[in-house]
Amino acid sequence: MSKNVSRRQFVAGAGVAALGLGLVGCNGGSDGGSSEGGSSDAAIKVGILGPLSGSVSNYGIACSNGAKLYFDQLNANGGINGKQVEYNEQDEKGDATEAVNAYNMLVEDGVTGIVGDVTTGPTVAVAQASVADNMPCVTPSATAADVVTYGTNYFRACVTDPEQGRIMAAFAEEQGYKTVGTIYLSGDDYSQGVNDAFVEAAEAAGITVATQEAYADGDVSFSGQITNLMAADVEAILCPNYYEDDGMIVTQARAAGYDGVFLGVDGWSGIVGGDSDYASAADLHDCYYCCAFTSSNTDEAVQQFISDYTDAYGEAPTNFCALGYDAAMVLANGIKSAEDAGLEAGSDDYKQAVIDGIADGSVEGITGTISYDGTGDPVKSSLILTFDADGKEVIQETLDAAE
Repeated sequence: MSKNVSRRQFVAGAGVAALGLGLVGCNGGSDGGSSEGGSSDAAIKVGILGPLSGSVSNYGIACSNGAKLYFDQLNANGGINGKQVEYNEQDEKGDATEAVNAYNMLVEDGVTGIVGDVTTGPTVAVAQASVADNMPCVTPSATAADVVTYGTNYFRACVTDPEQGRIMAAFAEEQGYKTVGTIYLSGDDYSQGVNDAFVEAAEAAGITVATQEAYADGDVSFSGQITNLMAADVEAILCPNYYEDDGMIVTQARAAGYDGVFLGVDGWSGIVGGDSDYASAADLHDCYYCCAFTSSNTDEAVQQFISDYTDAYGEAPTNFCALGYDAAMVLANGIKSAEDAGLEAGSDDYKQAVIDGIADGSVEGITGTISYDGTGDPVKSSLILTFDADGKEVIQETLDAAE
C-alpha cells in the first residue's frame, strides 16, 4: 500500500507551482530524425543528444524516444505559438569527445536548445562546452552533482546522486535500521556519488555503516563482498548501481542466505519487466529504491503516457523514457517564453529568455511537477518503490517536494 509523506521528513527542498505544457493524450509518432512535416523557415530547431549506439545506448535511446514523443505531440497540438518544432537527433556513442563534436554540429545547425546529454561523462563535457554559447540544455538523466555547475544554462529533469543517497538514508532512518552496509561500483561517479551521500546522511542520523564494499567494473561474482556484509550483521544493504549488477548482487546474496533488506536508487529501474528479469520475484522481497516513474502508477497522465509511448514505439516505457519526455517539456516551456517575447531565434537574447523561462517556470511532468529554485537542479517529487510477490513494482511512498 502506498502512502503520501512530505519530503520535508526526508530532504530539504523548495516550493513548486503548478504550471506547464503537459500534452499527454495526443498520440504522436516518431520518424527517427526530425519532426513530422520536415524543415521550415518558421520551424523552431532543437537538438536531442545522447548515446544511440554503444554500451549505454539503451539509456540514450529511451531518453531520445521520450523527447521525440513529446515534440511530436506538441506539434500535433499546434506547436509553440503556431510554430512547429524540428528536432535534430545526434548520436554521441557514449563518448565525451564524440558528445562535444555532436554538440558543435547542433550549434552549427542553429538549434535553440538541446535535450541531453544522458550519461554523466559526456554531459559534463557538453555542459562545459555549452557555457560559451549560453546554450539552453536540459539533461533527462545525468545525475552527478557537478553537471549543472558550469553555467546557468544547464538544467536537469532528474534528481541528483547525492539527493538520492540522502533520500534512501532518511528512508533507512524512518524504517528504524540501526546497522547498514553498502556495495558499490568503485570509480563510478554515479554509484560512488550515491554511496558517499548515503553514508554521510546515515551516520548523521545515528545509523552505523558497518562496511562499505566496492567491486570492479565487469565483476560477475560478489561472494566476497556479500560474505563481509553478512558477517557485519547488517539490517539493510545499499546497492546504488545499475540494474544489471544489482540483479546479480541480489540473486547471489539471497542464494548465500541473506534475507534482509536491499536499498537502491533509480539505476534499479529495469531490474524486472524488460526483455529479461535480472532478479526473480522471490529474491526481490524487501527491496526498496527511489525513482521518479513506475508503470504501476495509476495516475491518469502516467497511464496515458504509457499508452502513447507503447503505441509509438511498440514497447512499454522505462523511467528514462519518462525523463526524456519531461526534459523536452521543460525545454519547450522555456522556448515558449522566448517566443512570447517575440525575440529572434538564435540570438543571445532569445537563448537567455529560454534559460530564464526554464528557471522561472514550472511544468506538470510525467515524473512529477518540475520547477527550479536558483540552480539547474529540479524541485520535484520522488517515489519509493518496492516489489509485490509477483515481482511487480509497487509504490511504497510518494515523497512530495516540501512547500
